[in-house]
Amino acid sequence: MSFSGSYRSGEVTFLLKRLPAQEFTSVPEKERLIQSGQRHYSQMLSPEALPSARYMAVFEDACRANNARMAADCLRLAGMVAARRSGAITVVSLARAGTPVGVVVTRLLRERLQREAVHYSVSIVRDRGIDWAALRHILAQGHAPSSIVFVDGWTGKGVIARELALSVSAFNAAQGTGIDNGLYVLSDLAGVAACAASGDDYLIPSSILNATVSGLVSRTVLDERIGPDDFHGCVVYDAFAPHDQSQGFVDALVALAPAGELPSGAPLDARAAAERSRTYLGAATARYGIEDVNLIKPGIGEATRVLLRRVPRLLVLRQAGTPATRHLEVLAEEKQVPIAIDPDLPYHAVSLIRSASDG
Repeated sequence: MSFSGSYRSGEVTFLLKRLPAQEFTSVPEKERLIQSGQRHYSQMLSPEALPSARYMAVFEDACRANNARMAADCLRLAGMVAARRSGAITVVSLARAGTPVGVVVTRLLRERLQREAVHYSVSIVRDRGIDWAALRHILAQGHAPSSIVFVDGWTGKGVIARELALSVSAFNAAQGTGIDNGLYVLSDLAGVAACAASGDDYLIPSSILNATVSGLVSRTVLDERIGPDDFHGCVVYDAFAPHDQSQGFVDALVALAPAGELPSGAPLDARAAAERSRTYLGAATARYGIEDVNLIKPGIGEATRVLLRRVPRLLVLRQAGTPATRHLEVLAEEKQVPIAIDPDLPYHAVSLIRSASDG
């Protein structure tokens, strides 16, 4: 059953199966089960907590400092989408980090670029692929395969972009469709996106909250409760409604989108970004004795996710005390995570996940 979460009707249609609040798995236990191979990360949810008052103050500071840039990048991305699609546009955001971006891009397509656009948000899971049931539903609504564009917030190592390419290609082969398997993002750190507004590691404010900036929707779930014809699942945190920022956040971004001509940016050097990513990951695995590259999360967005919902080993910052990473320092202090400073870091921040073998 589709729904719009805490967004206004018409802003987004979540193609997710609403699940009852399940027995949540603690973060340490989840980490142990993931790293031992006993469970896939998509089969478990850890409980979400509301951010502290101190952390919310940091979020509000981040919005004041960075919303204008995010709004300009959303408008730039909308312009790129419009240039690459003729006729009606079907924005398909990747839940949940892509959802706020998808809401804003769709509204800008409609309101600023006078394009017909509709927005769905669907699940994609590393090693499991995109939700085929959701794609079949979108096509069944009469949307042309050529109208679909996949939107997310950012790339870290490029895992989701590669997963999207593989799973959409497999869907096309099985269904006889021709959906573009490229990913459109605000910031492409890994040099793998089909289209990006920026290649910079900057603080995207929506990256620093969980459900309360994503329509009150949890991370997506693909467990035993999801049948072959079901959408991937989620939990909706209705109890968090008094603290929800989702609608106000996207409204503010749309209002901040610059008037006049579409913002332009320097051409992105995807090859250089990809090489930077490969070089750093190779150096980090050696420096920190890491065997599984999945334990390295580069960039502000990915580093924040680790501190919010994984078991962090170390937070590495290029520089201490900067506005872009203040929220990470607050989280690290609250969770007693050590911080290392590396002036040569090619990103503002990197989080390392603790290996389960470390105890």
